Amino acid sequence: MSLQSPDMSRKDLGITFTVAAVARRLGVAAATLRTWDRRYGLGPSAHEAGAHRRYTADDLARLETMRRMVNAGVPAAQAAKIAGHAQSSELPTIDIEAALEIERPVGGGDVVPLGSANSYARGLARAAMSLDSLACQTAIVQQLRTKGAMWTWTHMITPVLVGLGLRWESTNRGIEVEHVLSESIISAMNLHIASMEDPINSRPVLLACAPEDLHSLPLYAIAAALADQRISCRILGARVPHDSLISAMTRVGPSSVLIWAQISGSSDPARLAGLPHQRPAARIVAGGPGWTGQMPSGVIKVDSVAAAVSELVAASRI
Repeated sequence: MSLQSPDMSRKDLGITFTVAAVARRLGVAAATLRTWDRRYGLGPSAHEAGAHRRYTADDLARLETMRRMVNAGVPAAQAAKIAGHAQSSELPTIDIEAALEIERPVGGGDVVPLGSANSYARGLARAAMSLDSLACQTAIVQQLRTKGAMWTWTHMITPVLVGLGLRWESTNRGIEVEHVLSESIISAMNLHIASMEDPINSRPVLLACAPEDLHSLPLYAIAAALADQRISCRILGARVPHDSLISAMTRVGPSSVLIWAQISGSSDPARLAGLPHQRPAARIVAGGPGWTGQMPSGVIKVDSVAAAVSELVAASRI
């Protein structure tokens, strides 16, 4: 896979560009350009007397290359190194596939076992192993926009989370990597959720973890997938006490409630029978592999994020 060169027709005219103009052209925030300048040296190179430095056409070509590589899953630090050292004539032919080879040793020979995962997951894993939260978030946001939340969660994020879990089991190392990745996932999902306009549901969906469960990432994936369907949510987060869930249901009057349990023993199905009865009734969904035992009458049990989304979408469209 190679990169297409941006239009450089203005190069010979000596036209330069402000930060705001470059940000609009590339579709990134001005703060991102300043970060790339500060961290990686990909900043404006032209200087006009009495004015701020401005971006030249060559600067713009490098930044276009940087953006496309990051969007394809190449970690920001690696993309910047490639774009920054390339000559202008080399930028159109930079090989992304070569840049995405991440299963070589990282940090003392450690690798993330990813099996047959795609290049997007591999790029995300490399960024996480480099503790590059900006690159992680940028890569996730791009796929949320282009492929949607369910694809991004299933085919990009989940393989990396599983691989990091396997790495920790075999080495007892990598908690810091999981923390950086988790925070990046939440940030990216929240941005995606916040971009939703004109929700179709008048009664929101409530999403909460079981009282002793800390695994809140599935809640954000579900909320982002519902946002793709223009369904609004309230995320209560990890370890939500039973009384707090009842209070939230009473105050919000949700169309449906999802309680997620990832770890066996972190939840008690019998307590779901004590949730308040409303008119119209809320659909109660017990999600995740941690639920064991008989579910109370009327409670729907699902094991996966995809199945939870399906049930919640159906409830919101009644």
